[in-house]
Amino acid sequence: MSTEKRSVAPQVFRNMMAGVCAPVTVVTTVSDRSPAGATVSSFASLSLDPPLVTVAFDRASRVLAQILVERRFGVNLLGHAQADLAVLFATRNVDRFSQADWHLENGLPRLDGAAGWLECELHEAVEGGDHMLLLGHVVGASRAELPPLVYAHRTFGTHSRYGERRRPAITDSIAALAR
Repeated sequence: MSTEKRSVAPQVFRNMMAGVCAPVTVVTTVSDRSPAGATVSSFASLSLDPPLVTVAFDRASRVLAQILVERRFGVNLLGHAQADLAVLFATRNVDRFSQADWHLENGLPRLDGAAGWLECELHEAVEGGDHMLLLGHVVGASRAELPPLVYAHRTFGTHSRYGERRRPAITDSIAALAR
């Protein structure tokens, strides 16, 4: 009896996963007072109680190494108009933060104009093949009413009907706050 596990060919798997629509984020941290960040499309909500999210990094990532030391990270959910930032933060050997508008929020780099922001404390790091899955405990969050940037079929875009969705009338919002 063989104990070797069967696997699909890496390129077949890569091509299949290219069709899965994923949010585009830039995950950031600060190490030795220097900002660090990288584009991450493997981001997901994990739990409401406690509030946890997941992000995955290649084990060779320098940003991963810094997060494991600092035990804190920020998640910038990019907006539809920020594809250039996604490319910048995916590019190796460039000074990413000198080419981006950003500020520190609670000691973590936050990109200006992002559709969403999460401040996380490292809850757990889990080995997963050639990647590490980080579970972040969300300690702060905010969002803007902007269409998110998504990635599928090796291109950037947004949800096709984002602009057509129903928005509650202001009176509905006020009534909801009064409850």
